Amino acid sequence: MNVGSGSAPGADPEPMMELNMTPLIDVMLVLIIMLIITIPKQNHSVNLNMPVGTPPPPTTEPVVVTIDVDFDGTILWDNQVVPDRNTLEAKLSNVAAQADQPEVHLRPNKLVEYKVVAGVMASAQRLGVTKIGLVGNEQFQ
Repeated sequence: MNVGSGSAPGADPEPMMELNMTPLIDVMLVLIIMLIITIPKQNHSVNLNMPVGTPPPPTTEPVVVTIDVDFDGTILWDNQVVPDRNTLEAKLSNVAAQADQPEVHLRPNKLVEYKVVAGVMASAQRLGVTKIGLVGNEQFQ
């Protein structure tokens, strides 16, 4: 509260030079509440269609094909050297043509260039191999 400034009793009071902040704060609070109410609820979930129940146990053991990539870029198919890219792609196309595809385990050496491993994965994808995965290999590294 502002008490007089000590002017003469009959003189006009001096105008108040301070802005009353209370109505401004009230308006801002109302605007913030309206904004909070109108913001849509954020949903950070992904809807997945998960299978119901327990799957039956596999009737047969899966066939596993191992592709090793040595540190110098040499490609081995089940421990046999693949001489060139065409031979590798022929073997991958045979795998992709089977009705029940075998699992392809790709085991790159930790020193091999990435482009060699990426080339093998790209060939497998292009030819339609669906069961491929990278496998760590302690003995081959």
